[in-house]
Amino acid sequence: MSAVMEPVFLTVEEAAGALRISRTRVFDLIRTNRLPSRKLGRLRRIPVSAVREFAKAGDHGEGRR
Repeated sequence: MSAVMEPVFLTVEEAAGALRISRTRVFDLIRTNRLPSRKLGRLRRIPVSAVREFAKAGDHGEGRR
């Protein structure tokens, strides 16, 4: 029996989908240090735990009005 491992990191696209925001918004959140991320070589990855905490806080910033 093999255990299913949960991913530790998400791509920018996966994080955007999980948070239901655009890729551009994810990059804005990373740039303003509101969403932690890591560079793995040339790739930008967001820890799953950071996405969960961000979603739990409900701090999605200013949207359309």
